[in-house]
Amino acid sequence: MGDVFKALADPTRRIILDELTDRNGQTLFEICARLTTKHRLGSSRQAISQHLDVLEAAGLVETRREGRYKFHYINPRPLEPIVERWLRTSGGRDGDADGQRGPA
Repeated sequence: MGDVFKALADPTRRIILDELTDRNGQTLFEICARLTTKHRLGSSRQAISQHLDVLEAAGLVETRREGRYKFHYINPRPLEPIVERWLRTSGGRDGDADGQRGPA
């Protein structure tokens, strides 16, 4: 889970995930173009490639090669343990009777 948090800590990587959510299956060139036009990010292709490597190492991005093209896809599965641990109510587990946690 630590790799997921590290990957999500960087704002550029979060924007990349947003772009893959909007349009899954993009090449590096397409991602760079969208980051430049939509978000005014002037990062180099090498920098974006390194961000994609971090996201892939955390399991948040999967890739598929077709000929000379490499397509990037978002993979939300590594986020499921985070949702289960902190965001889903548990019917009162470790919380108040109404399932809410923390002070009212």
